Amino acid sequence: MVNTVLDGLAGIGRAVLMLCRAAGALVLFALVGLSHLLRPPFYGRMFLRAFIEIGYFSLPVVALTAIFTGMVLALQSSTGLARFSAETAMPSLVVLSITRELGPVLAGLMVAGRVGAAMAAEIGTMRVTDQVDALTTLSTDPMKYLVAPRLLAGTLALPLLVLVGDILGVLGGFIIATVKLGFNAATYISNTLNYMQTIDVVSGLTKAAVFGFLIALLGCFNGYGSRGGAQGVGAATTSAVVAASVLILAFDYGLTELFFAR
Repeated sequence: MVNTVLDGLAGIGRAVLMLCRAAGALVLFALVGLSHLLRPPFYGRMFLRAFIEIGYFSLPVVALTAIFTGMVLALQSSTGLARFSAETAMPSLVVLSITRELGPVLAGLMVAGRVGAAMAAEIGTMRVTDQVDALTTLSTDPMKYLVAPRLLAGTLALPLLVLVGDILGVLGGFIIATVKLGFNAATYISNTLNYMQTIDVVSGLTKAAVFGFLIALLGCFNGYGSRGGAQGVGAATTSAVVAASVLILAFDYGLTELFFAR
């Protein structure tokens, strides 16, 4: 009985140590990648390529997610608020939910699934086929060439995506409210503008910048450390998406506490 308990505690200890080791390696990887942004040279072509990949090509999925989320939110909130005869609060509920939480979180999760996996697969394939070592042979720092531009692109591109998503999400709620639920368009827009504050948008865009950095960081980190051929690349891709999604939700709580806790 004692040995069983000790074995269980040893397993928990090993898991905790592995988690701490992984967290430390991730932090060091992030610091090295950020340090390369402060020292020349800067590979503008790689940055532009990553920015287009993250921002422009992710726009359709983020836009569709945002507009349908706004529509569903308007329908659900109208049903709930009608029980308390508070239907007039629906515009404020939609705009605050979209700008503060749903816009950045859903956009981050969509981009993590699309871009984080692609980054991990691309860099992981380069790692297992020795292309990363070839860059070093050609006197090109892989961190500066592969990682730093992606970190900057993720940090800058996701807030722009979220800004577009916020607009489309509020538009989706407006369409449902005016077309299906019978709201007056001018009144809906007036209530939306009256209840929305600058901090609501700023907090959402700040979250988006942090989420974009995390997505790029996890994609690069898992891809850069992949080993074992195609199977290792697949495992790195899965780890990148799962870890990015979990960290997005964890950092979302932390940032919400920072901005709105009283």
